[in-house]
Amino acid sequence: MPLDVAAIRQEFPIFERKIHGKRLVFLDSAASSQKPRTVIGAMMHMYMHGYANVHRGLYTLAEEATAAYEEVRAKIARFINAPDPAEIVNVRNATEGLNLVAYSWGETHIHAGDRIVITELEHHANLVPWQQLAHRKGAELAYIPVNDAGELDLDALPPLLADGRTKVVACSMMSNVLGALPPVKQVAEMAHAAGALMVMDGAQAVPHRPVDVQALGADFMAFSGHKMCGPGVGILWGRYELLEAMPPFLYGGDMIRTVKRDYAKWNDVPYKFEAGTPAIAEVVGLGAAVDFLNAIGMEAIHAHEQEIVAYALARLAELPTVHVLGYSDGEHRAPQERSGVVAFTMDGIHPHDISAILDTEAVCVRAGHHCAQPLHNRFGIPASARASFYIYNDRDDVNALVEALHKVIKTFGR
Repeated sequence: MPLDVAAIRQEFPIFERKIHGKRLVFLDSAASSQKPRTVIGAMMHMYMHGYANVHRGLYTLAEEATAAYEEVRAKIARFINAPDPAEIVNVRNATEGLNLVAYSWGETHIHAGDRIVITELEHHANLVPWQQLAHRKGAELAYIPVNDAGELDLDALPPLLADGRTKVVACSMMSNVLGALPPVKQVAEMAHAAGALMVMDGAQAVPHRPVDVQALGADFMAFSGHKMCGPGVGILWGRYELLEAMPPFLYGGDMIRTVKRDYAKWNDVPYKFEAGTPAIAEVVGLGAAVDFLNAIGMEAIHAHEQEIVAYALARLAELPTVHVLGYSDGEHRAPQERSGVVAFTMDGIHPHDISAILDTEAVCVRAGHHCAQPLHNRFGIPASARASFYIYNDRDDVNALVEALHKVIKTFGR
């Protein structure tokens, strides 16, 4: 069933606000989504009526807080179909989760002469940790290229896997610039056949479509709560046997089992990776966000975004000076499946100027390289403007974007 966007918007207090006296058109959810009342309320309730530190206290408040905190771990496991809640590691954000894998697993398993394979469309969070690991270890960093339609050139992968030197393949489940959805399941099958692990960046995918880590063949997958109507907290999922064999990432607090003067023993998985006091209220808020999204339905969310982005591409095509990245109806076809992100340039107008003028119409878009500089370099540009859509956006928002772009064109005489 189509989403009732008007009803969904009522759940988000921020849309009661006017910007420059105009209706807010928020098109930057790929950076961070807005928060519904249920998430805000869950966190407020925790702070006002149930807050205590978790796992150590024996009094009522502490036991209640621990139960609420651990209930979310199980809820997240169900949300991504993880086999065991113990495989859910709470981190600050997807970036920390990916760094955890690169440091904890990578420092142990990557050696001089090994190869790490990533793609040209990666967010810096799934690029720089592997780049720096390769530098430290004397390993090779290789890229799967992207074609003009924003698709991975998978013909480049078999040669990178053939000699057995590739130990890990890291790939985004959805480009935060192109909206393209790489065939990560196929990539994982190819990686595993060559004896390599598969690391998936789910920051853009998990908020927008159903995700099943088992069906996808992931070994690790990280995502952020703040992009899925939740607060600033993240999740790293990893196969239990891999997490069990990995050394800790940080030390102190809850990750300790025993400490003597000259040695220490670590806690069980996942607590071995959760040093210090966690973001307790934020984790509870993430649980509320999962409930909110489940009530709408992840299949319905994905279908809604497919419809909105198709409409947006059609409307933007009316403007001859607008050029959408990774979308070509010439030699290369557009991706068959695309999520709710559209990055674009305009002839002779800097993306920062585009964003500034759109803001005068209360239309919020991102401008810059979107933490994906190698991808922008591949398209021969330093930056782009980006409109990203979510459950609270509809065709009226797309129309507002296009009308505001006409103002940009008029302003610059283009």
